[in-house]
Amino acid sequence: MSTVASAWFDCSSGASGDMLLGALLDAGASVAAVRCAVEAVAPGDIRIRAEKVLRCGLSATKVHVDTATRTPHRTWHSIRATLAEAALPEPVRERAQSVFARLARAEAAVHGIPVDDVHFHEVGALDAIGDVVGTCAAYHDLGIGSATATPIALGSGRARSAHGEIPVPVPAVLRLLADHGAPAGSGGSPFEMCTPTGAALVLALCAGWGPMPEFRLLGGGVGAGTRDLPDTPNVVRVVLGAPDASRDARDDSPPGTDAMVLDANVDDLDPRIWPHVLARLMELGASDAWLTPILMKKGRPAHTLSVLCVPSVLPAVRELVLTETSSIGTREYRVTKRELEREITTVAVGTATVRVKVARHLGRVVNVQPEYEDVAAAAEHLGIPLKTALAGSIAAAEGLAEDKRAGS
Repeated sequence: MSTVASAWFDCSSGASGDMLLGALLDAGASVAAVRCAVEAVAPGDIRIRAEKVLRCGLSATKVHVDTATRTPHRTWHSIRATLAEAALPEPVRERAQSVFARLARAEAAVHGIPVDDVHFHEVGALDAIGDVVGTCAAYHDLGIGSATATPIALGSGRARSAHGEIPVPVPAVLRLLADHGAPAGSGGSPFEMCTPTGAALVLALCAGWGPMPEFRLLGGGVGAGTRDLPDTPNVVRVVLGAPDASRDARDDSPPGTDAMVLDANVDDLDPRIWPHVLARLMELGASDAWLTPILMKKGRPAHTLSVLCVPSVLPAVRELVLTETSSIGTREYRVTKRELEREITTVAVGTATVRVKVARHLGRVVNVQPEYEDVAAAAEHLGIPLKTALAGSIAAAEGLAEDKRAGS
């Protein structure tokens, strides 16, 4: 896996899953890594092919997702379970789950049904699962730390769907972008230029919007859509970059990304509701969410709910806090988020396998931590106390860390 600091997506001709995947493959993502991830989710059912094509005279990579079978009706509940069980790198799993969670909420709002009852039709079919998982795997393989995008071109006219002919932009796309306050325009073409899958992927991968940022260029790629339009290349472009060399040479900390923190003081919410609120915030794409005990005016005990998220997720986070809690206002401020380079690996504890998160600073291993859920599962599998499984997992993780420190 190569590593770049950031990426910028040019969605001025729209966005779809195959276009985004094609752009990342064209930029150098490993086809083998993409195929491995897709195979982990749908073994033997999906084949990813890539070919070079021309779009309005511009060379681009066109991705084909061939499926052995068709399963046009899948619920968000079943897709979530499939992703949870698949052998995927954790960042790939989390991004794919975030994409489908956004799609499910949008479809539920459009059709007026509970989220878990959403039948995705085209979105849940194997080809779209290939697009989503493949794109998230390619993004991870390139080692992209953060990304931004242009406003998305949506198109106009009408399109066919599982529900019949519907207007463009299709309702799910409008709902997705509106929920996250994303900028968009028609783009001038009388076609569907942005699919729900494309919109959800851009929202999940990108932390902000605007023109290409100033950075040292490392490369890029072009992903092709199906149509070859006469007046404009039907493509998504991705540009890869690193911090500008003029950045203060003394600052050797990891590159920072823009993030938002939302705070709300709550003193009258049934405490049994908090686990639900925190879980929903994470499903929305929040990076973290936590409670801090406080003492409010008149000596009332309360909590401050804090949520860390990328700017594009803030509107949805704000709506959930104001509707799912008893808060009547929020405080919001911009912060710089710096993350250590990390990877997920595994250690053996008896006959059980436990995932371990390894964090590096300037290439040096500084933290290792077993995943608690895996430790608990190992304890149950081995029939030993949880504290014993935890001690064994920590010892194995520390041994792994020493090996990695010696090899770095």
